[in-house]
Amino acid sequence: MAETIRELVSEEEVEKRVCELGRQISEDYAGRQVHLICVLKGGVFFMCELAKRITVPVSMDFMSVSSYGDGTASSGVVKIAKDLDESLEGKDVLIVEDIIDSGRTLSYLIQILEKRGPKSLKLCTLLDKPERRVKPVTVDYVGFNIPDEFVVGYGLDYAQKYRNLPYIGVVEGVE
Repeated sequence: MAETIRELVSEEEVEKRVCELGRQISEDYAGRQVHLICVLKGGVFFMCELAKRITVPVSMDFMSVSSYGDGTASSGVVKIAKDLDESLEGKDVLIVEDIIDSGRTLSYLIQILEKRGPKSLKLCTLLDKPERRVKPVTVDYVGFNIPDEFVVGYGLDYAQKYRNLPYIGVVEGVE
């Protein structure tokens, strides 16, 4: 059976929430510059849209961290495929993630980044599945809390497909 996609969060709802998050982050970082760290690949869609809506100065860097591979469940093994290009020393850092599920990846990533001397370190995610958490992670900015379903779109993929959907959808028909 081929997979199908059922819409969970519409394009309009995503757009509205990204604008709200941009306003909140701008207020919270008023008078400062925020250094966004995008967790590739999925986070790039969200970070680009979010950055356009933040009114304080923004700098960006990218990191590739994974615990999934091509499956639909976290492997539990976190690997860094691409590290940051810039130092975090003394910066107000905001990690921008597409989804937080088990918390393994972000818990590991936060531990690593805290050792690099940022002035502050916060976390923003478009999607959160708090009931799936196996590692504690404090999420400062959440777009949407979602049910425990495998989602795609707006940067999230299933075996590298569906990232380009402008909405969040649930993949049906996969094991």
